[in-house]
Amino acid sequence: MNRPAPAEPSAARPSRADLIADAALVLLAERGMRGLTHRAVDETAGLPQGSTSNHARTRLALLEVTLRRLAEREAQVLAIDELPSPAGGLPALVDGMALALHRYLTRNPQLLVCRYELALEATRRPELRTFFDETGRQFRGPLTELLRAAGSPDPARHTLSLVAWTEGIMFCCVAGTFHASVPSLAELREGYGELLHGMLGGPDPRRTS
Repeated sequence: MNRPAPAEPSAARPSRADLIADAALVLLAERGMRGLTHRAVDETAGLPQGSTSNHARTRLALLEVTLRRLAEREAQVLAIDELPSPAGGLPALVDGMALALHRYLTRNPQLLVCRYELALEATRRPELRTFFDETGRQFRGPLTELLRAAGSPDPARHTLSLVAWTEGIMFCCVAGTFHASVPSLAELREGYGELLHGMLGGPDPRRTS
């Protein structure tokens, strides 16, 4: 059964809010948007009926709770804040980006299915679109600063190119034509090397020991 893996373990027992949001992610991955209901979340989380309604009374509130939890879970997997400093040079940046993407594709690809479900829903709900875009900034912002520090002459445009390439790989390897073949870490490193070398110039990181 393709379920999002459990959240990273912590010393504290998961709160009811986290149980609800994690159950919502399970339902999104297994049943899609139609399967995400307050009653189904209660059943999946093993909570008394009405618990989810008390926490998120409306459909929009439930979607926002789910999206917020998705962003938290993605941050745990990607560990963007652990990317190497640009002071380490382009090879270090390439290695960090490749490792983050490989970790996502191999550890919890079903989170990506949840992201696609929510992204499509956001195209139909302006309120969710705003919330969706706000959560996305927590990933784009650090990338822009990394590219600026690495010497990018146009960090905003290069961020778009980097995110677009990354998300294209994600979609192809989870829901697209390459869903049965996840690139190796070495292959992702090669791809990021080509992309970032083209953006930033300097020594080709693929040929740097």
